[in-house]
Amino acid sequence: MVKQRIVIKLSGSLFNFDTQASQLKEYAQLIKKIGEHFQPIVVTGGGRIARFYINLSRDMGLDEAGLDLTGIMVSHLNAKLLISGLGNICYPTTPKNLEEISLALVSEKIIITGGIYPGQSTNATSALIAERTGAVKFFNATDVEGIYDSDPRINPNARQYDTIDVKKCIDMLRNENSMAGTYDLMDLISLKVIERSRLPTVVFKSSIENIEKLVLNGIHIGTEITI
Repeated sequence: MVKQRIVIKLSGSLFNFDTQASQLKEYAQLIKKIGEHFQPIVVTGGGRIARFYINLSRDMGLDEAGLDLTGIMVSHLNAKLLISGLGNICYPTTPKNLEEISLALVSEKIIITGGIYPGQSTNATSALIAERTGAVKFFNATDVEGIYDSDPRINPNARQYDTIDVKKCIDMLRNENSMAGTYDLMDLISLKVIERSRLPTVVFKSSIENIEKLVLNGIHIGTEITI
């Protein structure tokens, strides 16, 4: 029987200059466990390492499109780290576009990839992949607890939404900064894809425990984006 497909976006904060193999092995084991119930497509962010290369390249004079490509390359290196811990139950390469994603699906294996198109965050990439693959849900694992009415890292009184309508999200993000490496939580492209495809989406803080609660146990945490 063909398994339902889900998309999990992993925060780039998992991949850091001091990341240990033991941390990544825990995530690999969790993805393996999820693969027993679903066909997961995991999208890895670039994180601080990508921002390091982006900022350095910007200072060297590289244009914004080139900076996007630099971030994409780093995200694929991050993806390869997880692939290396999953063996033959995982598709062996990181698909580079939606057509390659479609081809990889035929293997019925776990798929792990990074960014795809310049000018798009890995959030947008994840939403597009979910739409293309007919995923039943998009899990966006971030470095904060969910979606707030203001930035909780600046405003200690920011209120987290339990659920939020996608149209309200779009209104909140109309002035989103589109410079490479500045994307945060959800961006306008990802929200528009969620809206048009009526894609069930949840934004939550990335951790082994939270992913297991949400994906495998169906426990509500974070913020659910409603259509």
